[in-house]
Amino acid sequence: MTHYLLINCPDEPGLVYRITEVLYRHGLNILRNGEFVDRHDHHFFMRTELEGPCEPARLLLDLQTALPHATIRLRDDRPRRIVLMATKEHHCLSELLLRHFFGQLQAQVLAVISNHDNLRDLTERLGVPYHHLSAEGLSREAHEAAVLQQIDAYNPDYVVLARYMRILSPEFVAHFPARLINIHHSFLPAFVGASPYAQAYARGVKSIGATAHFVTDQLDQGPIITQSVIPTDHTHSALDMAQAGRDVEKITLARALTLVFREQVFVHRNRTIVFE
Repeated sequence: MTHYLLINCPDEPGLVYRITEVLYRHGLNILRNGEFVDRHDHHFFMRTELEGPCEPARLLLDLQTALPHATIRLRDDRPRRIVLMATKEHHCLSELLLRHFFGQLQAQVLAVISNHDNLRDLTERLGVPYHHLSAEGLSREAHEAAVLQQIDAYNPDYVVLARYMRILSPEFVAHFPARLINIHHSFLPAFVGASPYAQAYARGVKSIGATAHFVTDQLDQGPIITQSVIPTDHTHSALDMAQAGRDVEKITLARALTLVFREQVFVHRNRTIVFE
């Protein structure tokens, strides 16, 4: 089994030597290693892929002894357990469900939760449970309580908002620190509201993009995981731009999940360090 070792701490001389010396004593083989020093914050980040017999508790104890001021995580490469949330648009959800069906997501999709029922057939055809939790006639607090109860029944590693078109309260978000992932078009905040592509068309934009990010209690301001853009020009109608936007959104979200599930992303303050 491959293990991912993730370490971050204040930068100082000798860190790599101290880490690799512990790994050598444990008989572990380094398959891949990435390091980065944030010169502004004087902070060190290291991601290491390991193979070999591993006693996690003992390894972590020895590493923490060698680096008393470090944050250290050790993860295996088993598929991550996730719950998807969606509303009416299918493009991101169908992309993830198809990748899951063909074993390309490095995750186990436990369920789909939606405040509408129109994506049930798609979801269940691909063998995933679907839960319709309508918000009709409920306060946001009552609806979120029902959603949380359903999510908790699955105990997922991550919750993914696959175009879930409801604003979540800070109380809801607090249940999933750095475990709630969202996708949105990169026109925000320049083009806000219900018709961003119509606004983009009116302004004659020359590129269309999407941003995948961790969710915080500041709307669409969480740490960015990855972004993608595609070109457009004056020949594209607002409908053309909307379709292009859907295409880039689904690919960007899938890419972000690959990075997160392979433990290639560090969250540091309100930004990310991503080891490609």
